[in-house]
Amino acid sequence: MNINSISPNLITLILVLIIHPLNTHSSTIHDLLKSQGLPGGLFPRNVESFSLNQNGVLEVNLNEPCEAKFDTLVRFDTIVKANLSYGGLNGVEGLSQEELFLWLPVKDIIVQDPSSGVILFDIGVAQKQLAFSLFEDPPLCIPHSSYIQKLGRKEKGIHELQKYR
Repeated sequence: MNINSISPNLITLILVLIIHPLNTHSSTIHDLLKSQGLPGGLFPRNVESFSLNQNGVLEVNLNEPCEAKFDTLVRFDTIVKANLSYGGLNGVEGLSQEELFLWLPVKDIIVQDPSSGVILFDIGVAQKQLAFSLFEDPPLCIPHSSYIQKLGRKEKGIHELQKYR
C-alpha cells in the first residue's frame, strides 16, 4: 500500500485515537477519585451515579441523604457537586461534617502532597487535616431518615455506623 493512497480522514482518525483514547471514563466514582490523586473512599459505597462534565464539575448522586463515619460523622445530600481537579474537590456543595455538635458545610477537600498521607478538609471556619488512610475504603452510608427512626440517640448511631465500616 502506498502511503499517498491513505485517506487524510483515516490519518486524522488514527491520530485522534492515539491522542485521545476511547475509554477515558472511570468505571466507578472511586476509580475516578484515585485517578485524580484523591482517596477512593471519599464517597460512600452506595453512590447511585456520577457525572463529570467538560468544565470539571463532578456531580455525585445518591438515592437519598445519608450519613457515614470517617473521623467524625459526615452527611451527604442526595446530590453532591464539586469542581474536580488533580488533588482536590473545590467548591463542594451537598456535604457537611459534624464538629462540636454542629453540622458545617465542607467547602474544599484537598490533597496538597500525596506523600504526606494527609488530606485537608476546609469547613469554612477551620481546616481539618485527616489521615489519607481514613478514606481508602468507601464507607457504608446510612440513610438519614432511617438513622434517626431506628437508632434514636446519637451515641447509638455512631456505634451502629462503626459496625458497618
